[in-house]
Amino acid sequence: MAAAPPEAPAGAAAARRLARGCWSAFWDYETPKVIVSIKVHSATCHSDSDCVAGELDMLGNGLRTGRCVPYYFGTSKTCEVSGWCPVEDGASVSQFLGKMAPNFTILIKNSIHYPKFQFSKGNLASRKDDYLKRCTFDHVSDPYCPIFKLGFIVEQAGENFTELAHRGGVIGAIINWDCDLDLSASECNPKYSFRRLDPKHVPASSGYNFRFAKYYKINGTTTRTLIKAYGIRIDVIVHGQAGKFSLIPTIINLATALTSIGVGSFLCDWILLTFMNKNKVYSHKKFDKVCTPRQPTSSWPVTLALALGQAPPQPSPLSGQEGWQGAKQGPGIWPPRPCPVSALSEQMVAAPASGLAQQDSTPADPRGLAQL
Repeated sequence: MAAAPPEAPAGAAAARRLARGCWSAFWDYETPKVIVSIKVHSATCHSDSDCVAGELDMLGNGLRTGRCVPYYFGTSKTCEVSGWCPVEDGASVSQFLGKMAPNFTILIKNSIHYPKFQFSKGNLASRKDDYLKRCTFDHVSDPYCPIFKLGFIVEQAGENFTELAHRGGVIGAIINWDCDLDLSASECNPKYSFRRLDPKHVPASSGYNFRFAKYYKINGTTTRTLIKAYGIRIDVIVHGQAGKFSLIPTIINLATALTSIGVGSFLCDWILLTFMNKNKVYSHKKFDKVCTPRQPTSSWPVTLALALGQAPPQPSPLSGQEGWQGAKQGPGIWPPRPCPVSALSEQMVAAPASGLAQQDSTPADPRGLAQL
C-alpha cells in the first residue's frame, strides 16, 4: 500500500479547487505507512539498510519504518515513514482572490486614557446614524472612520499587494496620540501610519503562513484537511503622549535652566541691589571698597622691604605710568590701599584694570627678596 500512491476519497479534487483562496489545502487520509517526498534529500535510499527503523528526520514527516520503497514515479527510492498521506510537498500553489482581496476592509477600534489628566478618547466617531456602514478611512474627510481597505494598508506600507498576498507578510498599524490638553478635545486626533515588520529580504524569516487541520471520517476512514494559510497579519501598535501647562513645573524648569547657564546668581544680585530696601547693606557686604594711594612711598614694595630690614627699591626717574623698577619691569601701578572704616562712601572706586593685569602677570620682585 505504501509503494503506490493512495486513492483519495471521492470529492477530494473538488475540495482542493474550492480550498484554493488565500491559502493552500491538502486533503489527507490516515494510513499506517507513507512514502517520503523525493525532495527530502536525506530520504533517498538504495536498500533497507539505508533506512534505520525508528529514526526521525525533521523533514521526513514521521518515524521511519526501516523499509526502502520505490517512489510514486521514476526509478528512485525513498525511506518509508508512518504518518499521514500524501505528504506535503508544496505542490499546491497559493491562489489569492484576485481583485477582491484588496477591497477587503478591516475595522481597527482603539481608545486611550491619560489618568493624570482624567482624559479619555477613542478613534470612532460619536454619531448614532449608520455613518460607519458607509464610510472608509480618509485623512481629511473621514479621520474618525477607522475602516481600512486591505489594499490601502499595503499601499501605505510601500509594498506590492500581489507579492504580499502570495507569500504573506506582517504589517504594523501604528496609531499615534500626541495631544496638547490645553486645547480642546477636538484637537487631540489619532495619526495612522503603516510599515512592514517582517524582513522581506531575509528568505528564512520573510512572509507569513501557518498550518491548521480539520479532522473527520469518510466511510470509516479518519481524514483531515491540512491547510497552509498565507496571509497578511496586522499588528496594531499604539503610543502617544499628552501634556498640559502647570505653573510649578514651569518655575522649576526655568530656575534649573537659569542656574545651568550661570544667570541665576546675576539675576539674584540685580534684584537685591535694585528692589530691596536694604540694598546698601547688601552692597557693603557684597563688595570691598578701595581708595587710590595717597603717595607712592606707601606702596607695598617699600613697606615689605622695610619690614625685612633691607633698603627700599629706588624709584625710577621715568615719568608717566612707569614703575619704580624701571622700564624693564613694564608700567607699574601702585596697589590700592583699603579705605578706613570712617572713609567708606557710597561710591566705589575701582582700581585701574591695566595695573591689576600687570600685577598678576609680572609681579615686581623687590631687591633682595629673591634670595629668601
